[in-house]
Amino acid sequence: MAQLLCPANSGEDESWAFLVLPKAVSETLPRRGRTSVEGTLNGYPFQATLDPDGHLSHWLKVGKGLQEAAAASPGDMVAVQIFPADTEPEPRLPDDLREALATSPAAKATWENTTTIARLDWIHWIESAKQAKTRNSRVDNAREMLASGKKRVCCFDQSGYYSKSLSAPKAKN
Repeated sequence: MAQLLCPANSGEDESWAFLVLPKAVSETLPRRGRTSVEGTLNGYPFQATLDPDGHLSHWLKVGKGLQEAAAASPGDMVAVQIFPADTEPEPRLPDDLREALATSPAAKATWENTTTIARLDWIHWIESAKQAKTRNSRVDNAREMLASGKKRVCCFDQSGYYSKSLSAPKAKN
């Protein structure tokens, strides 16, 4: 069981909610960083990619459609079952990274020869930047590192635990 929470800052889309997985549940997953899962919310099946919460657990963004299908609203305690996805789905390539890879055949070739998990980590590293300047720098660095044949981003704490760079959203009181 977990409580469905309303984010304090939901951006322009106020229809989503979230829940933080109990640590014991998160520990059954294959990685502390982003990971894809299948599961049920109040018995309703879903597939999602969980984000790390910065405390060696994960959080799940619950869209309006899943809330309605599971008959759940922010503030409710919900029954959650989570299982690692059989196959990690290919992550959506952000436009800025897609454009950077298009300018470097060597970087694109390395990208295509990495694992899905490695690509997920590269994308997560870029998207975890808090400022546009940092994100732009990471996209440029990713292109250069990939062009040099580097298949994995180094020095990135995918869980956010050691660097505190990642966290679950803050809940409204």
